[in-house]
Amino acid sequence: MTSHQGAAQVTRSGARSTGPVPAHAALAEGAGPAARRIHGIHGAEGAHGAEGVPGTRRILIVDDEPNIRSFIGRALSAAGYLTGFAGSGSEGLRHALDEHYDLVILDLVMPDMDGCNVLDQLLRARPGQTVMVLSCVADVATKVDCLERGARDYLTKPFSLAELLARIRVRLREDAHLRGESREGAGEIIRAGNLTLDVARLVADIGHGPVPLTRLEFLLLRELAEHFGQSVSKGRLLASVWGYDFDPGSNVVDVCVRRLRAKLGFGLIKTVRGEGYQLADG
Repeated sequence: MTSHQGAAQVTRSGARSTGPVPAHAALAEGAGPAARRIHGIHGAEGAHGAEGVPGTRRILIVDDEPNIRSFIGRALSAAGYLTGFAGSGSEGLRHALDEHYDLVILDLVMPDMDGCNVLDQLLRARPGQTVMVLSCVADVATKVDCLERGARDYLTKPFSLAELLARIRVRLREDAHLRGESREGAGEIIRAGNLTLDVARLVADIGHGPVPLTRLEFLLLRELAEHFGQSVSKGRLLASVWGYDFDPGSNVVDVCVRRLRAKLGFGLIKTVRGEGYQLADG
């Protein structure tokens, strides 16, 4: 973590440990032998050597098209991931809430329960869950809406398999860093002014007790904390938190700031006219 002008202080404690994850019968669908060895995740020796490593990443694919599920599942299995499957929105929501998945790949257009509804219910129950939307709906308004709801990424169909795998690696790498699972280890506590951010728990405290945040809210607040005393432009926040360059008219950053103000108080984040946002001094 890089500090700026010594204003944002970062302290590190011991690394977090992760326990074994539960198995589920759905993990066997169309993903080859590597995924079917989920019951031996901590001892199995997969074809690529990744399946037997504690902490192997688990990905849930929620899509009503069997061919899409199978295609993505085989590719993820070959890349060393453990995959789960759901053919409907309600089934996907049930699996995502009953088990641990590092990433959920979610279709939007499904017959029983649309993906936006799944996204809302899932993130309401698990604010820290990483979700990537994979949909044939390509308009910018839908993309922005899903990101405002809390999705971490949005990829349209038809898609490049290489791009999908690359985006998955980026999102999982970001999550590992955020949760203190990188090689540097150790959970982080970030302090800037009256604000304290607990990286491992995804909570913020301004002196009135811990407040849980969604992943996007946390990332935006962390970016402001790391530039404490400075204004941060919307463009920089959009690129660093969402990883996208949207139309300048997009209000995805403003929506996230409004949610943070509602949770932590309006005075925490100042609007700097013509420049962006700045964390208040106290």
